[in-house]
Amino acid sequence: MRNMLFRFGVSLSLLSLLLFKSESAVSSIDLGSEWLKVAVVNLKPGQIPITIAINEMSKRKSPALVAFQSETRLLAEEAAGIVARYPDKVFSNLRDMVGKPYRDVKRFADAMYLPFDVVEDFRGAAMIRVSDDVSYSVEELLGMILKYAANLAEFHSKTMVKDMVISVPPYFGQAERKGLMTAAELAGINVISLINEHSGAALQYGIDKDFSNGSRHVIFYDMGSSSTYAALVYFSAYNAKEFGKTVSANQFQVKDVRWDSGLGGQNMELRLVEYFADEFNKQVGNGVDVRKYPKAMAKLKKQVKRTKEILSANTAAPISVESLHDDRDFRSTITREKFEELCGDLWDKSLMPVKEVLKHSGLQADDIYAVELIGGATRVPKLQVKLLEYFGRKDLDKHLDADEATVLGAALHAANLSDGIKLNRKLGMVDGSSYSFFMELDGPELSKDGDTRLLLVPRMKKLPSKIFKSFNRSKDFELLLAYDNEGLLPPGLSSPVFAQFAVSGLTDAANKYSSRNLSSPIKANLHFSLTRSGILSLDLAEAAFQVTEWIEVPKRNLTVENSTIASSNVSVDLDAENTSEQNSNSLESDGGISNASNSTTEPNTVDLGTEKKLKKMTFRIPLKIVEKTMGPGIPLSKESLLNAKSKLEALDKKDAERRRTAELKNNLEEYIYATKEKFETSEDFERISSNDERQSGIKKLDEVQEWLYTDGEDATATEFQERLNLLKAATDPIFFRFKELTARPEAVKFARRYLTELQQTIRGWEKDKPWLPKVKVEELSINIDKFKTWLDEKEAEQQKMSGFSMPVFTSKEVYEKVTGVQNKADSIKKIPKPKPKTEKPINNAETEKDTSGDEKPAEESDSSKNEEDKVEPEMHEEL
Repeated sequence: MRNMLFRFGVSLSLLSLLLFKSESAVSSIDLGSEWLKVAVVNLKPGQIPITIAINEMSKRKSPALVAFQSETRLLAEEAAGIVARYPDKVFSNLRDMVGKPYRDVKRFADAMYLPFDVVEDFRGAAMIRVSDDVSYSVEELLGMILKYAANLAEFHSKTMVKDMVISVPPYFGQAERKGLMTAAELAGINVISLINEHSGAALQYGIDKDFSNGSRHVIFYDMGSSSTYAALVYFSAYNAKEFGKTVSANQFQVKDVRWDSGLGGQNMELRLVEYFADEFNKQVGNGVDVRKYPKAMAKLKKQVKRTKEILSANTAAPISVESLHDDRDFRSTITREKFEELCGDLWDKSLMPVKEVLKHSGLQADDIYAVELIGGATRVPKLQVKLLEYFGRKDLDKHLDADEATVLGAALHAANLSDGIKLNRKLGMVDGSSYSFFMELDGPELSKDGDTRLLLVPRMKKLPSKIFKSFNRSKDFELLLAYDNEGLLPPGLSSPVFAQFAVSGLTDAANKYSSRNLSSPIKANLHFSLTRSGILSLDLAEAAFQVTEWIEVPKRNLTVENSTIASSNVSVDLDAENTSEQNSNSLESDGGISNASNSTTEPNTVDLGTEKKLKKMTFRIPLKIVEKTMGPGIPLSKESLLNAKSKLEALDKKDAERRRTAELKNNLEEYIYATKEKFETSEDFERISSNDERQSGIKKLDEVQEWLYTDGEDATATEFQERLNLLKAATDPIFFRFKELTARPEAVKFARRYLTELQQTIRGWEKDKPWLPKVKVEELSINIDKFKTWLDEKEAEQQKMSGFSMPVFTSKEVYEKVTGVQNKADSIKKIPKPKPKTEKPINNAETEKDTSGDEKPAEESDSSKNEEDKVEPEMHEEL
């Protein structure tokens, strides 16, 4: 009930969205470790402005899975269906692997009992081997999932999705964010921004609230499947001008965010997996360890997830796994108390992000207005109890949907950033960088001291931002970009350095211009940008310096200049007084005005020589930037990107053909079963077809059915379509007669009723519409009689024919004749009633008067015409 009220409230609050003229929609993707959600903003009339896209199984969230089985790619729900049978072919937790070093991914996969064949690529990042000769990078696999999400959005919105926003956890570093953007590029998605998950939830929280009466601090606590974080957000209001009026506008600012990237619901599930694995090993004995068998562990993990969900609402839960290993079933139970005991050390860890946020912000628990819970793992009762105890409250705030708050807020952000859609109700958003960054210089004559290390971005700096750094330097150098706090690094990283550049051209510029008079040392200017997605980049490097030199300029004589100005003023006055004279002169001579103007400008042409002056000139010379980044954060080359795109496009085409083949196969199979059932059981078919004809059709159906389950198992879509066309060609005559068995009598009945009603209408026209042409009315009546005669004759012929023969006439012919009569009747009925004629009485006296009056103007017109003829030659002479 609460979720229903929440969704209804969301619908009402978002009715304030306005759509500019645009045929496209915008979308958001909440990409999690295990699940993904898609929201669409598509403001068509009569639709809810923002909705969650439903997948092919009518679910609001889809598994974030990719699988490869027998050279066939499966995504989402299809991949989830084969996890228990082929756990080594179904790849999950891909979001947590992007941008990570190979060793970290391998360690994570082993800890989670994921039997993937993980290999190392040339960057030191992880690749997953699908077969002996096929491997995919994590970006490619993630791109497949994002492509599925984009197709889901377009299918749901029934239009093109132009822009997208993707949510990311706050602890994502530079490599992870760039890797996700690469995956989106491979999927063909235009990502207008990445958004931190807590910012999406804060947008959804504040969009329908009013903070003009008071500001508030809110903590958003999120525990998902693989990570936990707490974000402190400050909501307030400010005055803004809108259409000349002062209005109150809402805004929020992310003050701080802290996390534990290795703590989530999966950790609790792993405790249960270990507990039940030990129990099963004791039941089996003989030194058997179920952990060594991937299929058994996949089955156990699947059931453990359900058991944990049951424990969230009950004090005890059963677990049952059929044929867990070696055809042995496993059944057991566990209490909530035992579950909380197994996870005893996790409860204190779950409070660490909250404690750190309050510690660094200087706030107390009482200063927090609300603690909003998001993420699926926050439904665990023990976790809620620990939060209540820490904050000293009776209840926690659950105004947001724990699963959908982030994706709905991200959709609002997409609508706000997109060109086609605008939010009428605005909520200002100020998010900050989760990490602080510094730059370090390296090169000739540079020592490793504090002078070469400069802070670029302090933590929680506003997104987006531009950064400018300038320093004295006359030699080429190398530049390192790194995380400032080595104690706060993205998960999996051992070195704080994430980018390295070689900047050249500075030495050449210094050599070229050092001989000139430099007024200041040569500087190196660096321009950085911190994007809305939280990605730091070096945009431009340039050498800047000033040169002071003596240059020769024309000498200025103040006396001559002043006299020139005075003479020009006089000439203007003279021109104003003698305008008429100059105009008359200009008609006689072409050079009058030009000669006068030349005489006034003669003082300016005096050559006074040149003089030297000291002038400063600023030079800015672009420098060459070459990226030398090493490690998993290396961006894919253009060649690698093109190769990856072609691989994904080939898979997309193959999937489309596979879906088309499956659809045609289902159509063929359905047609065979339905037709055989009708031929064998329906009495109506006995009336319109002979036994031999039906048996012949059944024989062909059996032949195609046998082919379908033997040679047709691996047939193509074209072959299925050909078989279906052959069957329809053989059985369509029977189905046509079957259709006409009921359609033809109905058509005749309709036609006779219509003709009778039309004849009654025609008889009424004699009284109601006497102006209608009798010829056309009689012609219509004749057509009606002919139509009735035709029906009588055809029905008599049809009664003589066998039901096995083709019909003498069809329902289509009847309806076509009805349409012809109807059109003719409508054309007659629309003839308008003629207007009555009005005749004025004729008076003889007035007629004579009018006649005399008519003649007089004629004489006047003749005389006026003669006058015009006389005037015209005179006008020509003047011209």
